[in-house]
Amino acid sequence: MIIMINGTFGVGKTSVANELLRKLNGAMLFDPEVVGFMLRHIIPADIKLESEKTGDFQDLNMWKPLTVEVAKQLRKTYGKDLIVPMTIYNKDYFDAIHSGFMQFDSETYHFCLTADKETIHNRLRERGEEEGNWCFVQTDKCLAGFEDPSFGQFISTEDVGVREIVEFICKEIGAKSVC
Repeated sequence: MIIMINGTFGVGKTSVANELLRKLNGAMLFDPEVVGFMLRHIIPADIKLESEKTGDFQDLNMWKPLTVEVAKQLRKTYGKDLIVPMTIYNKDYFDAIHSGFMQFDSETYHFCLTADKETIHNRLRERGEEEGNWCFVQTDKCLAGFEDPSFGQFISTEDVGVREIVEFICKEIGAKSVC
């Protein structure tokens, strides 16, 4: 099983993913950012394709297929369910990764956590982020991207605790007995 936890920076993905990990025996976290950081480190700026010169590792052509392949190999090698917290607001990128996951694990679930801009920015400040950094700059793009209904199943994190969100996810994935 693969559980994708999507949403903008500061919406609560990491908290929800960590609580899910605690509740679901036999699961592990897989953060596709690590694949992106690896590619950013490996690919010299002078050989990047023009479309890749954005500063966002998700724009590196290799990021999407490698994210899928690493998830596939983790499932195949270790047999663990994957909890995948990641901000993927570009519909084409999301479709590539989600459909890639579905090809090797039909039990792939996607949840998009939501909150309003003020709540998100307050949470970013609470965790020590500074105004104007990457997370803050991405908020409007993320919120606009997540307006697309294809990112549903949406879960509001406004005035809802992590445990309640995890309980909802557990019910949706049919894991009531462990959550």
